Amino acid sequence: MKRSSILLISFLFEFIPASSLEGQQAGGKEQNPYAVSTYECASVYWKTPEAGACKIRYKEIKANTWRNGMDLVYDDRDGEYRGSIINLLPDSDYQIELISGNAKTQLKFKTRNDKFPAGRKTVLPAGESDKTIVITESGTPDAYHLVTVPESSKSVLNLKNVYDNGIEIDADYVIIRGVEIRNARTNGIRIKKDRHDIVIEQCYITFWGRLGGPISYGNRTGNMDSGIFAENGTWNLTCQRNLIEEPRGASNDWEDGHPAGPQGITVMQSKGGNVIRYNDIVSTEDHGFNDAIGGGANFSRVGNMNRDSDIHGNILRNIWDDAIESEGANMNVRIWGNYIDLFNMAIATACVSMGPVYMFRNVMGESRRQHRDSNGGSLFKTGDRNEFGGGRRIIFHNTALQPEGAFNVIGRDPNCMTRNNIFNVPGRLVADTETKPVSDFDYDYFPGTAKGHAMEKNSININRSTPKLYVTSTKLEFYPSTTIKNVIIGKFPTAFGKDTIIITDPVFQIKNPLIDSGVILPGFNDDFKGAGPDLGAFEVGNPPLQFGRRAYLEYNEGRAPWEKY
Repeated sequence: MKRSSILLISFLFEFIPASSLEGQQAGGKEQNPYAVSTYECASVYWKTPEAGACKIRYKEIKANTWRNGMDLVYDDRDGEYRGSIINLLPDSDYQIELISGNAKTQLKFKTRNDKFPAGRKTVLPAGESDKTIVITESGTPDAYHLVTVPESSKSVLNLKNVYDNGIEIDADYVIIRGVEIRNARTNGIRIKKDRHDIVIEQCYITFWGRLGGPISYGNRTGNMDSGIFAENGTWNLTCQRNLIEEPRGASNDWEDGHPAGPQGITVMQSKGGNVIRYNDIVSTEDHGFNDAIGGGANFSRVGNMNRDSDIHGNILRNIWDDAIESEGANMNVRIWGNYIDLFNMAIATACVSMGPVYMFRNVMGESRRQHRDSNGGSLFKTGDRNEFGGGRRIIFHNTALQPEGAFNVIGRDPNCMTRNNIFNVPGRLVADTETKPVSDFDYDYFPGTAKGHAMEKNSININRSTPKLYVTSTKLEFYPSTTIKNVIIGKFPTAFGKDTIIITDPVFQIKNPLIDSGVILPGFNDDFKGAGPDLGAFEVGNPPLQFGRRAYLEYNEGRAPWEKY
């Protein structure tokens, strides 16, 4: 089928940025240790014969004060320490110091710049057009090829279910900004194999894909048709502040077997370095997603995010399988600050063949498995196979307040470390008995009725004689209340003016045990207020987390062209 296209002159070159997943290579010689950065995080790698605890501290080069980070994780399969530091500033120079036993070393790195310099600019026609746009001319690291809409106007690609993709990108260093895409037969935007350094921002993608149906019945048509689809081998992809909503088709729920259907963002076997942040990926129950963010082979040493990648600040709603599927190597992948609602599994990490993967400060709303079943799956899908396992999962400061929702917190054989979470679910902390290496659970709130073998030594468990800490909110906020009512069983003399009377089982206001009861996690909760970190995603006294395409922006700054014109 004939397509219209723009810029069919290919500009090919070989360039690997120092901050990419290939950043350990310099002049053809492998660096040790080395760091690979995104805009706000950095992955750290160090091979050394020392196998004890590996301490890390870091600072901006221009700063005088060092900050401690979380100890790196040692992988004895390849003799390497791996770990991440977070909450960094974009386009900034940092210094790291590593200490393990008698070994000590330093390195420097620079975070990636999220202010993308534009060179060539392609302006799409104003109004509506109905054919696929093909991008084949690359930019450069210092001059991205910007494809955007006219000033003070909007461009709408309405494919009318005739053309497979709204935009096809077969080039590197490309920015797609502010475009509205409707009615693509398969995908809103498709990124071709092995392409890298592509930014898709402030776009609106809706009513794409084929109808689909349950794969359990042999119907695979329409499965994984996506708002944004990246083929194998892509890397350094940035998808930010997009609205991806209401696909044409719909995923089935689990009543008809494994869900199959449209997805918001699909990244297949990537090389890593991806950032998916501040997007709204939402739909309705009758047009729900298979996964909101997913792709890649579950059991592999690659996977969709693969390594050195961030997924954060997104709103994800109406998903019949995994809200976030990050499976495969998961080597220094960070998933944080997402708001997830109406899902089966919140975050899927089966498997973690390399690790570590960090999942922190996510907020989880209602989980359900079927239209007619209010119990969902596990909050964190886990499970490794012998040849595709062994990587560490790190789970900090998440909030899940859904006593009738997801039945279990964690799946089987998780190999994880949990701290400072609120897990208000009815089932088990871990679904099945663990094999080695055994997880490390502590300092979490977990009132589940079927605690199983996974009770932890410092957990906060509310028994039947004290109130359950159920907290509801109409907003995307889950702050714990500062005080709760507590009944003290017994008879107590109580003064009322000049009289003293006996009160049976008096009610007192006590400090909420969720507040200040967490443990300090270097690099992850240094900004806590009070006597200690609070449990859950929010810290009382700090500003609330913000989610979605307008997070941390002023109203006018966060409005895309398709919203203004």
